[in-house]
Amino acid sequence: MTRSLRQSMAWIHGWLGMLAGWILFAMFLTGTASYFRPEITRWMQPELPMHRTSGAQATQAAVAELARSNGGDQQWFIMLPDDRTAITRVFTIPQPDATAKPAPGKRRKRGGELELDPATGKPIHARETRGGEHFYRFHFQLQLPHPWGRWLAGVCGMFMLAAIVSGVVTHKRIFADFFTLRWNKGQRSWLDTHNVSAVLALPYHAVITYTGLMTLVLMYLPYPIAINYKQPLDFGREAYGLPVDAEASKRPAPLVPIAPLVRDAEARLKAPVSRVVVRHPGDAAATVAISAATVSALNARTGTAVYSGATGALLQSPSNSGAAVSTVGVMLGLHIAQYAAPGLRWVLFLLGLTGAAMVGTGLLLWTAARRRPGATPFFGLRLVERLNIATIAGLPIGMGAFLLANRLIPAAATGRADAEVATMFYAWGAAALLQLLRPARQAWAALFAIGALVFVAIPVANALTTSRGLLASWQAGDWLFVGFDLAMLVTAVLLGAAAWRAGRPQAVRATRRVKEMVHV
Repeated sequence: MTRSLRQSMAWIHGWLGMLAGWILFAMFLTGTASYFRPEITRWMQPELPMHRTSGAQATQAAVAELARSNGGDQQWFIMLPDDRTAITRVFTIPQPDATAKPAPGKRRKRGGELELDPATGKPIHARETRGGEHFYRFHFQLQLPHPWGRWLAGVCGMFMLAAIVSGVVTHKRIFADFFTLRWNKGQRSWLDTHNVSAVLALPYHAVITYTGLMTLVLMYLPYPIAINYKQPLDFGREAYGLPVDAEASKRPAPLVPIAPLVRDAEARLKAPVSRVVVRHPGDAAATVAISAATVSALNARTGTAVYSGATGALLQSPSNSGAAVSTVGVMLGLHIAQYAAPGLRWVLFLLGLTGAAMVGTGLLLWTAARRRPGATPFFGLRLVERLNIATIAGLPIGMGAFLLANRLIPAAATGRADAEVATMFYAWGAAALLQLLRPARQAWAALFAIGALVFVAIPVANALTTSRGLLASWQAGDWLFVGFDLAMLVTAVLLGAAAWRAGRPQAVRATRRVKEMVHV
């Protein structure tokens, strides 16, 4: 019975991991990079200065600028700077056009995003980029139209969760194997690496996969809300304390000073403020909703205080969420880790890399265990092997090309943010096609070598096209830019070592024990 169960789990583990492996590898790698999303964005906008401004001052400055330039809007969204973000980001929702009302249940189209100086509120003219937000969005949307990317990511997440559980059941010696890492033993070494990377961070892999599914659970299971609420926003108001969307009174009234409201909200929320939403500015029915930041809280669902924009009176105190909403908020917080200090963020980054390594070595084992000495590889084996090369060695080239394009595309070019994203996929696609021209082993070495060159070129291009190269940043004490360039060089060294290792001949045959463990 036990042997039958292990065999069944082995079959599930192997095939679920293989079918979703390439997408899971991409999700792990881009999701791991997303731990440094604000830092990547700051590096990709080198024109921006780093100011430290209080939330109250940044809000007041932003509101003054919006009142001057966007006074007739229906709503203002103000995202405030913090220790990791240098600027105030703002987007507005214009007054609805009576002749073009949106369909019921659809949100109105928002205006363009503005980047403001936190101290003065004046617009900042920096290069257009999606920055680290691109890796974050790709991690769970896969650059597919809504909602298909999220659904595909969810299916792969379920496969991952099942693969983790079945992997634990399958490997009855997995904890013993964790202490066995043999080098230069061919498939045995890959299996050891797979076991070590899986066991070393097993709690992390289980938590990050489960919480990832929970972040989109309302999309996967919409029916409880659809049955119990007339509108999805009604659920949001009850669960998260969102303010009621009251209609404008059509009676003009100036906004009260916002800074005192922000300071009062910070005292009530017991946390710095991260977001301010002003609805119907300039109207007697204006409201100001102020939400706390999640920089030090495990629960990513923060409270919101709502004030009258005309009188400054408190309309809605921050409410304590119920146990269920708080639990989901903690799961979201565990997944995105905005609470993490720099040291913990690096630990999570390394654990995320173990996830990519676990999936990657699993894919390599699938092909290694099915290759027979002297036999012509069957079609499925060749297909999986080429997809492995295109994904494991090709995706880093695309990610590096995205960062390199930020420095090579003229800063004032129109549509440069989309061009940066397109560069990533063109480079990845070109690498995937290029490797088809060479035998598999040479293709591995070639793509890793190309990836190393791309990542070496990033700090070089940074030094040549900006005033914030490695040496200049070191002398100025700008440790974010120093750290970023050093991280690119370390990545280049690792890819170079992988290219050297892949180019070496390998003649070790699989043992019976290895074949059993890789589920052949």
